[in-house]
Amino acid sequence: MQRLTLSALMRAWGMGAFIVTGLIVTETNANAVAYGQDMQNMPGMKMPKSKPKASRKAAPRNRRAGRRRRTAKKHDMGNRPGMNMPGMKMPTHGGPKAARRSKPRPPKDSANQMGNMPGMNMPAQPSSSPKKSTAPQSSPQQMPMNMPGMQMPQATPSSSPQTQMNMPGMQMPSASPNSQSAPEQKMNMPMPGASPSPGAAGGTKGMEGMPGMEPGTANGPSPLVMSGNEMGVTVGGASEKNVMWIGQMASGTSWQPASTSMYMYDKIAGGWLLMLHYNLVTGINHQGGPRGITKFESANWFMPMAFHKLGKGTLGLRGMFSAEPFTFPPGGSPLLFQTGETYKGRPLIDRQHPHDLWMELSAQYTLALGERGTWFTYFGYPGEPALGPPAFMHRASAFENPSAPLSHHLQDSTHISFGVLTTGFTYRWFKLEGSIFNGHEPDENRYNFEAHRWNSRSARFTFSPNNNWAMEVSYGFLKGPEAAEPATDIRRATASVQYNRPLKRGNWASAFIWGRNHTSSPGETHNLSGYTIESTANFLDKNYLYTRLELVDKDELLRAEDRLRLGITQTHPAFRIGAFTFGGVRDIWDTRRISMAIGSDLTFYSIPTVLNPIYSNNPVSWKVFLRLRPAKMDMSSHGIHGNMGGMPEKKP
Repeated sequence: MQRLTLSALMRAWGMGAFIVTGLIVTETNANAVAYGQDMQNMPGMKMPKSKPKASRKAAPRNRRAGRRRRTAKKHDMGNRPGMNMPGMKMPTHGGPKAARRSKPRPPKDSANQMGNMPGMNMPAQPSSSPKKSTAPQSSPQQMPMNMPGMQMPQATPSSSPQTQMNMPGMQMPSASPNSQSAPEQKMNMPMPGASPSPGAAGGTKGMEGMPGMEPGTANGPSPLVMSGNEMGVTVGGASEKNVMWIGQMASGTSWQPASTSMYMYDKIAGGWLLMLHYNLVTGINHQGGPRGITKFESANWFMPMAFHKLGKGTLGLRGMFSAEPFTFPPGGSPLLFQTGETYKGRPLIDRQHPHDLWMELSAQYTLALGERGTWFTYFGYPGEPALGPPAFMHRASAFENPSAPLSHHLQDSTHISFGVLTTGFTYRWFKLEGSIFNGHEPDENRYNFEAHRWNSRSARFTFSPNNNWAMEVSYGFLKGPEAAEPATDIRRATASVQYNRPLKRGNWASAFIWGRNHTSSPGETHNLSGYTIESTANFLDKNYLYTRLELVDKDELLRAEDRLRLGITQTHPAFRIGAFTFGGVRDIWDTRRISMAIGSDLTFYSIPTVLNPIYSNNPVSWKVFLRLRPAKMDMSSHGIHGNMGGMPEKKP
């Protein structure tokens, strides 16, 4: 008996040596699983790693134990290449310990249970005691997995019941036919499909959602869909091809390129998509020349938004507020050659007026017309009519520039109108809309709501052939917009082209804008034009360079005493002013929630020589500022959706 034990020990020692040798030899093969077959990266799924085959020389002591081990290994899903799934436990049978057992142990219930996988309920496994037999023992339960898109080796025949799992978007071949028919248990587990790349703007971008779930849902229906690095809102959920892309939405109902970067927070709550954007700029503003001045100031705005499915359409709510009435110097922010609106009853000159506390309170209802068209109605009090390009603070080409353009009152000054009703249609790349509204500029009281007749009208046509382009032309009639000259009407025409291009570690946005005011008052008419080219380049994530080049006609620069000093007899002499701004910004503190940056710019001017006695030959202005806003949204670091309750986030 002692010799027999010593012999067994020697055999076990030899078997262990051959197993170690086999592990070393087969290590490379074990790591050579084809790409796309390994499911290690699927969160919530885990299977044990494959076990190496023992050398033939290390044979089991008896045939019965050998047959048990080979049969158990055939039915062990843990031996299948690429089937190591974190969080998904599959039975492990056989192995070196099986040869030592006289009877196979029944598997524990937890070994075959997949209840730990979210959204998966596996059928209960029947318990049966193993019987002694010289025939091969079958595995308690075999689970061939049929996943479209994944090639996995076929499972061997088994007499035990089968549990089949189908995952859309992933594929494995079904188990081979069984010599004995057995009931097949089938489980369908919805998996998110691959989203196609966004197509043209205006609802042509598809988004494959999750089968069995509303697009972008966390705990209930939601209008949210995702495609690549873009976020959109379905129009009533009628079709996932009919989507309003958040990046495309600008001020009022205007469009900008759909690929525009977004700086905001977002959350889903009870079927509502909630979003918040803000921008705070604080610094020193120095305007050069005899009419210049230096002030400490802050330009700022806050913008909450909400979207919700309502009936067969989608309701959008938006607000915009500014504290500039409290953070701008009295009379407005110093800005050479800027005109428009009044302060203490006199026209503002060389000043940019503060925005109202209530910049926008609006609601828009959008109804799907087929899969690619929509009809919408927009009401704002205050709001923005369909006239001109997006307001300057919403344009990607001007995101980093804290100053308003000198052409503001020739292009986009109607972005705060107390009373707007707009309706229109979109179809694929096109948008046609019209508005009736109150054309008066806001008065000097920046905290109130104003009431005037809706005696102005406008129309706008926008063309957005793909994600990176947006072009518009518009025309509007404004009845007495200026409080200082209530009898002067304006007919405004605009045209603009916007281009946005996402970069590997940044973004590049540019715009060309033209606007013309045809002013008419009793016995006098004028045509004033403004041309603006602006561009902002974000590179290496944290760096920004921006420029704005303008040529603009001004006919309100001189008061009566100025005209007398210069010997000018005309009431409204017009001058063409050139303003050329160059600046840069650097993020100094950037987290996944907030971004803080420091920036500065210089502005040079070209002016007619007749104005030199008032403005000097070469006035130069500069700014130094600190900017605070939400961090740039990065969908790749948000999983399916960032900041959504209940939805997983990918780790960077």
